[in-house]
Amino acid sequence: MGMASKREWLEAGLAIATRDGIRALTIERLCAGLGLTKGSFYHHFKGIRGYKSDLLAHIEAEHTGRLIDGAEAAGADGHDKIQRLLDLVLEAHTASRDLEAAVRAWARQDDDVRAFQERVDRTRIDYLRALWLELGGRPDEAEAMAMLLYLILVGAQQVVPPVPAEDLRGVYALALRSASPR
Repeated sequence: MGMASKREWLEAGLAIATRDGIRALTIERLCAGLGLTKGSFYHHFKGIRGYKSDLLAHIEAEHTGRLIDGAEAAGADGHDKIQRLLDLVLEAHTASRDLEAAVRAWARQDDDVRAFQERVDRTRIDYLRALWLELGGRPDEAEAMAMLLYLILVGAQQVVPPVPAEDLRGVYALALRSASPR
């Protein structure tokens, strides 16, 4: 295998960052993991900074954009969208949990990553806010409700041991039931 696609390089980086943290992410480690040369790396990326910036864009597309697009594709009804979003989030929960923790840890050490994390959190909260309004929720409660739904996920990713997807589904069912617009 002489060449890897850009996506393969990014997926390899996600695996390293998820398993060993962002500090373990070096060109040498990536090349060794894929069995490729640095020339192959530089074919796609302008150094490790360029790589990390592309990696963040990839994470945003895969772990935020793809989920929102999937929920939107579920139909015109807010209930269908929030159920689809929940399914997608829970499907990815176990795999994305360690990655999310790695990126949040990275954000504490790097201003660019912190700005990225703020933008991603805001995008996710804004989407939940829009869904809440689509469900007929009160506008004056929309921000707090979006925050509540998002903090359940972030909290579930942080506690030790992590919350299994099925337990998290139950927590969301309860939150949505107790908060459902009157």
